[in-house]
Amino acid sequence: MRVYVPLTLSGLVAAHGAGELGPGPLTAYAVTPGLREWYVSDDIEELEYAALNRAAAASLRMIAGTPDEARRRVVVAVDVPDGAAVADPDQGLSAASLGEVRIAAALPLAKAAAVHVDADDAEKDVAAAAVALGAADLGDDDARFTVDGAEDHELLWFGVQEIPQLIG
Repeated sequence: MRVYVPLTLSGLVAAHGAGELGPGPLTAYAVTPGLREWYVSDDIEELEYAALNRAAAASLRMIAGTPDEARRRVVVAVDVPDGAAVADPDQGLSAASLGEVRIAAALPLAKAAAVHVDADDAEKDVAAAAVALGAADLGDDDARFTVDGAEDHELLWFGVQEIPQLIG
């Protein structure tokens, strides 16, 4: 099963230094039954893209909570054994937790399939979205538009071997 672990750029630096994503338990995003039902698609690539976007939204929340953090969303894609990622059955179709899974133990960074990071040109929109996130959560349409502006940026794909250049 592929999971998408949301991070910040400083979190990626720490993971690179430790050689692992962790410690556990970790929150990640994956194609869960709830995500399948919400997204209404059988196309696994579309479903994985939806899970990646859920992780990117979680990364934005991490950024918003840390004023000194670089304004670039980071998501690490990792393949884990079936059963290693567990969805909370009580969450069902809760919008806040669609695709959310828990992983009990740290994940070796060497097992990661890819790293997804915002391009430099997304920083302004991600910074604005981080500021607007609280108001968007409370229903402010203008703030939601600002958050959507960050979500319009596609995360770039990088191989794990490229992490030193990303964090350098």
